[in-house]
Amino acid sequence: MEKARAHVYISGRVQGVFFRAWTEDEAVKRGLTGWVRNLADGRVEALFEGDREAVEDMVKACWRGPHGAKVTNVEVRWEPFKGEFKDFRIVYGRW
Repeated sequence: MEKARAHVYISGRVQGVFFRAWTEDEAVKRGLTGWVRNLADGRVEALFEGDREAVEDMVKACWRGPHGAKVTNVEVRWEPFKGEFKDFRIVYGRW
């Protein structure tokens, strides 16, 4: 399978609605690695790596988010696959 890497910025009501925990669960279900974190400007940032089909499906899922979220935009930057992560995790604190 072809590998892919997507750097994603999710806007809307995405903080305070368990978006990071939902993202971690969904990424793990799809066998993806990477991370997710809150940004100081109210967005959620995530980096997904894995099989292209699974990464594309995760990006689509980000438009939905968990119950209580209201996603208004998902900005995706496709990057070269690096394979630098062993798992998917939540990064706590705002950078």
